[in-house]
Amino acid sequence: MEKHIPQPSGKAPAPRWRSPAWASARKDMVGTALGASRLWFSVAQGIVSEVYYPRLDIPQLKDLGFIVADDQGFWQELRRLPGYTLEFVAPGIPALTIRHQHPRFSLRLGICPDPQRDVLLLDIELDGDAALRPYLLAAPRLGGDAHVNCAWTDSWEGRPLLWAEQGPFGLALMCADADGLPGFGMRSVGCVGESDLWQDFDRHQRMTWEFTKTDPGEVALAGELPRRCTLALGLGSSKEAAATLAWSALMQGFESAWQGQCEDWAGWQKNWQQPPALAALPDAARQLLQRSASVLKVHQDRTYPGAVVASLSVPWGESSSSQGGYHLVWSRDLVETAGALLAMDKLDDTRAILCYLIATQQADGHWLQNQWLGGKPFWQGIQLDETAFPVLLAAALHARGALAQIPVHDTVRRALNFIVRQGPATGQDRWEEDAGINPFTLAVAIAALVEGGALLEGRERDCALMLADYWNARLEDWTWVEHTELARSLEVPGYYLRSAPTDALCHDGARHEHLLIKNRAIDPDLPADEQLATDFLQLVRYGLRDARDPRIVASVTAIDKLLKTDTPNGPVWHRYNGDGYGEHADGSAFDGSGHGRGWPLLTGERGHYALLAGEDALPYIEAMAAMTGSGGLLPEQVWDTDPIPARGLYPGQPSGSAMPLVWAHAEYIKLCLSHAQGYPVDRPVQTWLRYRGQRPHIPYYLWRLKQRLRNLPAGKELRLLLHAPARVHWGRNGWQEIADVDTQDWGLAHIAVLPTMLLNPGDTLEFTLYWPDSGQWQGEDFQIRIVLNMAV
Repeated sequence: MEKHIPQPSGKAPAPRWRSPAWASARKDMVGTALGASRLWFSVAQGIVSEVYYPRLDIPQLKDLGFIVADDQGFWQELRRLPGYTLEFVAPGIPALTIRHQHPRFSLRLGICPDPQRDVLLLDIELDGDAALRPYLLAAPRLGGDAHVNCAWTDSWEGRPLLWAEQGPFGLALMCADADGLPGFGMRSVGCVGESDLWQDFDRHQRMTWEFTKTDPGEVALAGELPRRCTLALGLGSSKEAAATLAWSALMQGFESAWQGQCEDWAGWQKNWQQPPALAALPDAARQLLQRSASVLKVHQDRTYPGAVVASLSVPWGESSSSQGGYHLVWSRDLVETAGALLAMDKLDDTRAILCYLIATQQADGHWLQNQWLGGKPFWQGIQLDETAFPVLLAAALHARGALAQIPVHDTVRRALNFIVRQGPATGQDRWEEDAGINPFTLAVAIAALVEGGALLEGRERDCALMLADYWNARLEDWTWVEHTELARSLEVPGYYLRSAPTDALCHDGARHEHLLIKNRAIDPDLPADEQLATDFLQLVRYGLRDARDPRIVASVTAIDKLLKTDTPNGPVWHRYNGDGYGEHADGSAFDGSGHGRGWPLLTGERGHYALLAGEDALPYIEAMAAMTGSGGLLPEQVWDTDPIPARGLYPGQPSGSAMPLVWAHAEYIKLCLSHAQGYPVDRPVQTWLRYRGQRPHIPYYLWRLKQRLRNLPAGKELRLLLHAPARVHWGRNGWQEIADVDTQDWGLAHIAVLPTMLLNPGDTLEFTLYWPDSGQWQGEDFQIRIVLNMAV
């Protein structure tokens, strides 16, 4: 059958298929300028990948790559050419030279943003066979949409260019040769998969098409370049604005931009000096520390100061259709990042984050699961730790005397009110999965109650501390199990659960119902007491339990046996057994299910535990430094089983998950600084002073409508915690000696105290509630039995 070849001019044919929406997540570099520019970019597979403008959450380009070809049938796409090398000016300065080597040619590609304009500059030099020429191929995603209104080849004030436009955004590609003259040769615009440059070379082994315009759709831009030239990608509010910026940048020159970028970033780096105690770190570890600081800075937005996205990448981007990726804000990741910035004495950046969080707090006191930079919700889950973390940030700045008049009382009070109402169970854990009572979430919530309570006064403070002590005292009642089949197989007496089901609160200890494991296609249901995670380590990090507590030691032994993988680059831990978030066994991309891999972030958390246990944290620092990609960035996950070279997967090296993960870089910074300091730099001050690793002994138990005790240890006082004024009508042993007690307003809740200390084991307590605001009775009676003890 004869293949139809479109005419080499006019309008490009419409596409018959859609390509992946995003680029590879395995980034070689992420970058931005420190001047007036509002452009961010990343590099992957040796070419430019996503470009963002004018905010960190608005991608405008999927990738900008190159083909090197002659007119005799030879062509080579650079992103498919292995073995390129990366040359950085210095660790953490986002200006990069890439060298691609082939038997017939070498191509040098310099990449640098214009510090003063919304322009990305690429300096290109092709050496070797004189018959070869470079060609660019670019995939616009204006406004993050694969559907672009239109693309053209045109000329702007007599200068040839390529441009595209969609809604309020315009993109222009312009080229200047070595003499500063317009450098484009042939140009074409096409539809991806049908009439783009790659299809042209695949069908004809050379560039034959010169389409001048496309219909709306998934467009591609292409152009023939001089062997020595500078290419400018300009972005603006229109295609004309983008072209003006692009040519202005070309006239100022690549070297000027390069020098300005390097000087600006070198000056920024000088503002923070690594502690002298870290001078003994290996070179790779110190370089990663410097690079990590820059990664945190790169991921900060300018339109919304204080907003930091989780990553300038989309996990498994080549197979993803997500419109969000990781260029969104999670309050948890944001505060984890702020903790590293605060430890580095970046007080202005830290305060900006707190102000951003105050502005985006919801009316009921919580923060969204994640959001676009302007505050628009993306996912809709409720994660209790994401409400607790901003309180810890406010308290940490307060402890440093660095709040600088930022009013935090209302924010803290509303956040604690939400925690009091919703806790101790969370709608989702920190991995955005199961509801339940999770040790990590609970540790953060308890710390928030203590730290936030210190910022309040009177009964509000008393209420926060009362609840913090109660949750801390009952942690093991809810989340510790013993003598399970898993414990026997791991040869430990017991361990902290990954999460206890929420209805454990209505019983007197952890329940063993099944918890659904998200992202796991096979056998997604496992008993709660057979699920083990690293999350309990936060109990030690925040000072709620001692590192040498027998239950902590047993749980550490368990995770080291079950969740740890030793790779050639060091040990790495899985989030929990049965995790389904990662590549499949054959290395194919996560597609809603898969097999979770090791997280360098968790190596950092395990390193913090080692520090508190009196061990050396340096092996964990070195392991994290060894798990970076070729550009020195930390991934979300590393491959942790047999290598699959065809997919670029090797043990201890980045998988296709997000890279860089800003949270991982923040954790690395904190681990290094904690190593120098001798204890975690983000340990909440008041929480440590209150508990010092010891489980508190409390003289009371709490009853709530959502947490209905059935048993009360003898000698304990019963306190009812309610969210509205009430009268408690109560009696004992079958409604004898009836009495009434009115609740008192403790600011964050209404509390009624019943004098139950003199009741004996076997006695019963009966009560009901009258609500004066509505004039109604609860309509049900409650009974609590007095027991000898409820110890775990």
